[in-house]
Amino acid sequence: MKSLSYVIRENNRHDRNVSDLSADLVSHRNTKEAHIFHKGIEGYEPTPLAVLDEQAERLGLGKLWVKDESKRFGLNAFKGLGGSYAISKCLSAIKDPGIGLNEGEMKATFVTATDGNHGRGVAWAASSLGHDAVVYLPKGSSCERLANIKALGADAKITDMNYDDTVRYASDMANENGWILVQDTSWPGYEEIPGYIMQGYTTLAAEISEQLAEKVSDNTEAEIPTHLFLQAGVGSFAGAIAGYFKTLLGEECPKIIVIEPDKADCLYRTACADDGELHTVTGDMDSIMAGLCCGEPCSLGWDILKNNAECFISCSDEYAANGMRLLGKPIGNDKKVISGESGAVTAGVIEAVMLDKELSELKEKLCLNRYSKVLLISTEGDTDRENYNRIMSLDHDAF
Repeated sequence: MKSLSYVIRENNRHDRNVSDLSADLVSHRNTKEAHIFHKGIEGYEPTPLAVLDEQAERLGLGKLWVKDESKRFGLNAFKGLGGSYAISKCLSAIKDPGIGLNEGEMKATFVTATDGNHGRGVAWAASSLGHDAVVYLPKGSSCERLANIKALGADAKITDMNYDDTVRYASDMANENGWILVQDTSWPGYEEIPGYIMQGYTTLAAEISEQLAEKVSDNTEAEIPTHLFLQAGVGSFAGAIAGYFKTLLGEECPKIIVIEPDKADCLYRTACADDGELHTVTGDMDSIMAGLCCGEPCSLGWDILKNNAECFISCSDEYAANGMRLLGKPIGNDKKVISGESGAVTAGVIEAVMLDKELSELKEKLCLNRYSKVLLISTEGDTDRENYNRIMSLDHDAF
């Protein structure tokens, strides 16, 4: 049954900041270093920023932008940004920093748990640098996603555990075998590598800033979004992008709205409780938004989001399916964006908030209107093509 729940954070937006713990993660120095690193990778190009003017008019918005991460390094998702940067930092720390990463003088094995995209990014980065990767996927993972990871030379398999238990298993295997765990979530005692991954993600935000500046004349200031919708699994991506824009724009930072599947809404539950503790989701998390099916929040990501997100939304799969169709079946002269289940949920939610009368209160609370400039990030393309094609053939609200 189609459902959407939300919680508005009541603290004053102008008093929000990035805490000391996370400030260095998203500092200008560190995000610039990550961006320079990615620019040095062969084949690097900024991914497109689609301007959906006709869709914005249909929804009653002033502007609608969609960052299309299906074009990233041939991986069909953004995750290679985090994996590549974290692995490069790990390799630099293993031996003398003067040793070239491709010289074959050291052979490392990197291990991770993934719903698909992160593992593919780690496998790609490790292979391109001449190292090995072991990747574990939770039960129910797509065979296509498994095959994509194996095609990059990784030793990969689907476990009989949910995502969070698979993360623990990957950590145990790293300890037993002397492998390096490259995980996109953090917990006490494991924060450095997740921090590098988050810094890697900010490259796409840096690209957005440059692209928005390019789209205006020399005599006009760059456009600044009023609203930023971010999907979340553990929250490392959402925290990294929110932190980047907060650090860059300060009080001009757009309203940040975080969206999760209702089967794995750990950040939403943590925001609702508002008791200083992290709240988890256990058991099977069988949403079509496989990349967001994570039950335990990333502590580093939450440290940023707790003070800077305006709203946390928990929604059912219909919103992701509708978002896929909205982006994949453009109107007028709008560009087509092929967006997978986890990439498109923000589009489905913004459509519902603007057009569904039952969500008019949320629309009003978020100050969404014809003057609003909304930024979405499609974090993946059709990473499960069979399911993508099936959903695209269905009617509105079907999945």
